[in-house]
Amino acid sequence: MRFVVITGMSGAGKSVAVKAFEDLNYYCMDNLPPSLLSEFAKLCRESTKTFTDVAIVVDIRGGVFFNDLFKSLYVLENEGFDYDILFLDATDEVLVKRFKEHRRPHPADPSARIIDAIDIERKMLSEVKKKSNYIIDTSNLTNAMLKEEINEIFLRGHSQKNITISIVSFGFKAGVPMDCDLVFDVRFLPNPHYIDDMRDLNGNDKAVQEYVMKHEQSQVFLAKLEDMLKFLMPYYQKEGKTQLVIGIGCTGGKHRSVTIANLLADIIDKEDYRTIVTHRDILR
Repeated sequence: MRFVVITGMSGAGKSVAVKAFEDLNYYCMDNLPPSLLSEFAKLCRESTKTFTDVAIVVDIRGGVFFNDLFKSLYVLENEGFDYDILFLDATDEVLVKRFKEHRRPHPADPSARIIDAIDIERKMLSEVKKKSNYIIDTSNLTNAMLKEEINEIFLRGHSQKNITISIVSFGFKAGVPMDCDLVFDVRFLPNPHYIDDMRDLNGNDKAVQEYVMKHEQSQVFLAKLEDMLKFLMPYYQKEGKTQLVIGIGCTGGKHRSVTIANLLADIIDKEDYRTIVTHRDILR
């Protein structure tokens, strides 16, 4: 029996994760008090119905009972259960936005400001996050993308590194994305905008990609960027960072930045990192 404990920040996508596990034919239970974990696991094992896969959501909605989590995990281990912990996370900015959109009180402290409640929850979850087998940062994931991440890990067995590399192409005319950790300016590259046949195309089109990358400075830049990021990413991961946002900017965010972002994503993906590409200004 595969036993998965789903936990993480409120608003990070645990309800979406449960639906994804249900689609994988897991028996799922939401908001189980941690003190009942071992008893529930034994019940599943001893039931006349065959439970081959089980996913349980355990989070701070359990209130004071959440403090029993580590004790219950220890009991599970002594009872011979193998389990994985999936931790869902997101940036403070994203979590605040999600709570405001849904107009829900935060379970850590319904009477507090949302940002203060998030800080309380982060402290409560810090130790279980360290113990987690898988960490998924959902800040830049749609529901469909989160489900695909879960399928990759728990269906296809493709265990990737616990850091998500989010690559965002953008145009400086519309401003730099506020959540970028690293920003690279590619306005020095030849601009397809001034080629009549390419003005209405974008960096997803082969003609634009070939034009941008036929120039030596483009090739050298991409090679140097690849070398630097391969050096940096393991260190970011070692420091416990779960998401690295890389901004690639050109003037309008349609040609050069899109081309470089796509090619960079292909390179990083081959290094077995979870990679997300977003083209913020491609339709402007």
